[in-house]
Amino acid sequence: MPRLSSLEDLERLYATQGKLNYGEGVTQIDHALQCAALAEADGAAPSLVIAALLHDVGHLFEAEADVASFEVDDRHQSTGADSLRGLFGEAVCGPIALHVAAKRYLCRVEAGYHAALSPASQSSLKLQGGPFDAAQAAAFERLPHWREAVSLRRYDDSGKRDETCNRAFADYLPQMRELLIDQAKT
Repeated sequence: MPRLSSLEDLERLYATQGKLNYGEGVTQIDHALQCAALAEADGAAPSLVIAALLHDVGHLFEAEADVASFEVDDRHQSTGADSLRGLFGEAVCGPIALHVAAKRYLCRVEAGYHAALSPASQSSLKLQGGPFDAAQAAAFERLPHWREAVSLRRYDDSGKRDETCNRAFADYLPQMRELLIDQAKT
């Protein structure tokens, strides 16, 4: 299991792997920055802004072709959240771990949500178990951070525009430093 031990590791990972595409017509870094900017514009808490920025970090540990193949569920939400747990608390990692479940949840509870998903998200949904049934949706609503995960999912869905964001990864480093579990790890 990959584990990031510092913000420098995280920054280096995005610098080297962020230019990868994952089937959405946008690079990983552009998607991350768009999602964080959407969270900021929405007035989200700093922890949710950083969760939006880092929610797909699990994809960065894989080959580009594997991420975009949609042949197997890579469980990037778990890989990503687990890789960040040494740096950030559950206010950041919890929504990241649940953002795929939030997609499945929204497909169950919101009419038209599934049809509005990008083709890549619809393909990955099949691998991720499809829409929740009623019992799964009810169980999801009992989890900590489920509401934040739903908000994160909406930023994720909207952050796939074929354009470059006017923000840089480094712009978020001060917020990330404030959210570190152990300030000595900076």
